[in-house]
Amino acid sequence: MHEEAVPTEKPQVRNALGSCCGHTIFGLCPAVPDTASLAMGIILAVLAPLIIAANVLVAIALLRLIWKTGYKGHYFVLNLAAADAIVGLSVVGLVRGEFFEHVHPKQIFCVLRMAFVTSSSAASILSLTLVACYRHLAIRKPFHYHQLVTGTRVALHLVVLWLLAGIVGFLPLLIPGFRKISLEEKCSFFRVFHLSYILIISCMGFFPVLFLFIYLYCDMLKIASVHVQQIREAERAGLARGSTSDMKAMRTVAMLVGCFVLSWLPFFIAGIVQIVCTKCFHYRVIESYLWLLGLCNSLLNPLLYSYRQKDVRQQLSQLAAGVKRKVLHLGKGCCFPNRGTESIPAVSSLQLQD
Repeated sequence: MHEEAVPTEKPQVRNALGSCCGHTIFGLCPAVPDTASLAMGIILAVLAPLIIAANVLVAIALLRLIWKTGYKGHYFVLNLAAADAIVGLSVVGLVRGEFFEHVHPKQIFCVLRMAFVTSSSAASILSLTLVACYRHLAIRKPFHYHQLVTGTRVALHLVVLWLLAGIVGFLPLLIPGFRKISLEEKCSFFRVFHLSYILIISCMGFFPVLFLFIYLYCDMLKIASVHVQQIREAERAGLARGSTSDMKAMRTVAMLVGCFVLSWLPFFIAGIVQIVCTKCFHYRVIESYLWLLGLCNSLLNPLLYSYRQKDVRQQLSQLAAGVKRKVLHLGKGCCFPNRGTESIPAVSSLQLQD
C-alpha cells in the first residue's frame, strides 16, 4: 500500500511546484509570495499612500482657493485630484493579493476589484482631458472664458465624466464576453478581462484622448508662437500678467500631457501587441511593470500642479504653516500649563484662515 501511494503523490507535488515556479502559489507550495510578487507588493504598498496623500493635500489647497476666489476652473483640477486619490484607494485593495498569492477571491469580487481600478484610472484620464480642454479654451477665447464656463456646464461635464468612467470600468460586468473564468489564479487584470476588452478601451478610449491632447497642445503652441512677440512687448511695458499666466498654463498642460503619454502609452501599446502576438512577451510585463508606470501618473499629476501653480504652492505653504502653529501651540500648552494663555502671542482669525 505504501509503495503504491508514493508514485501517485510525486506527480501532484511536481505539478504544484511547477505552478509555484509560474505566477501563483497554491496547493502544496509554501504560503509565501515569490520575489517578483513581494517586490510588487512593497512598491504598491508605498505607492498607494503617496498617491492618496499627495492628491488629498492638493485637493485641500484647491478647496481653499475655490473658497477665496470662486474661480470655476479650479473645479476641474480638483476633480483630477479626487480621481487620482481614488486610484490610490483602489490600489490598496491589490496589495493584499501581491503579498498573499495563495488567497484567491471569488470571481465576482475579483471582477469588481479590477473594474473599480479601471474606472478610477479612466476618471483620472478623462479629468486630465477636461483640464486640457478648458486650459485651451482659456487661451483660445480669454475674453469669453468666464461667460462660457458656467457652474451648470461645469457640473454637467463632471457628471458626464464620471458616468463615462463608470461605463468603461464596469463594461465587463455589462458584457459577459469581456470576462474570463479563472478560479485558480490570483486576481489580476488579464486573469479576469478578455483581450478584446483591452482592444475596445484602447481604440475607443485611450487613443482618441491621446490624439485630442496632441491637437490641443499643437493649437496652443500655434497661438503662443503667433503672440510671443506681443507678450514680450507687454512684459517690457509691465502689462503681461494675463499673457504670462496663459503661457505658464500652457507649459503646465504640456508637462501633464507629456507625463500622461509616457506613463500610459507603453501599457496600451503593449496590450494591443499582446492581442496580435500572445507569445511576443509575457503578460506579466504589462500587468506589473507597464501598468505600474501608468499608476505613477496619478502621483505625478499633484506633484506637477503643486510645483507649477504658484497659487497652489501658496495654499500648501499656508496650510503647513497653520499646522505648525497649532502643533507649537499645543506643545506650549502641554509643557507650560501654569502660564495660561497670556504668554502665548495672539493670532488673528485671518492668520488662522491663511
